Amino acid sequence: MIIAVDGPTASGKGTIAMALAAHFSLPHLDTGLLYRAVGLQCALNGGNPDDPQDALTACDFPDHLIADPELRSEATGGLASRVSVHPEVRAALYDLQRVFATQPGGAVLDGRDIGTVIAPEAEVKLFITASVPARAQRRYDEMRAAGRPVSLAEIAADLEARDARDSSRAAAPLIAAPDALVLDTSTAGREEAIAEAIRAVELLLQ
Repeated sequence: MIIAVDGPTASGKGTIAMALAAHFSLPHLDTGLLYRAVGLQCALNGGNPDDPQDALTACDFPDHLIADPELRSEATGGLASRVSVHPEVRAALYDLQRVFATQPGGAVLDGRDIGTVIAPEAEVKLFITASVPARAQRRYDEMRAAGRPVSLAEIAADLEARDARDSSRAAAPLIAAPDALVLDTSTAGREEAIAEAIRAVELLLQ
């Protein structure tokens, strides 16, 4: 069984995907970390994330980079959004994601194009969304808790810019698959959103 969980930044898709993986005893892959690693590696290389060749070169990142706390920063998130527009980068990371998705027993993957590109045959497709103000407040709280100085207004502006970039790119734009169930978590707490997603998956599997 493949469960595809897509949605924009800070919608709660990662939290929901991890909870679904635990509930259904399936391995989980946060595909956004792959693009964040490419974005961070591009910066470490002194490259330009808007340049296709620099971004493609950064796809050859060391395994330990996936555990770097800097991957969770807002700056790296912005870099990830910029390198992800390049078809060359998406092609380079496709096979890795595809192998994970099609492993025996199934898997849960979250990202922006799981249900549309990586695993269009997934038995369950969820698209998790939330308003920009709600998502900005969540990310603001996360960053403050981590001791990172941030501005709520700047986070909201960055989310809007990333949404526009992710939704308008030619390669695998951020859109809900036609057969995806859309869950809006704008007013839902963490546990409420997780419970709703689990109920939805169980209903879809009946």
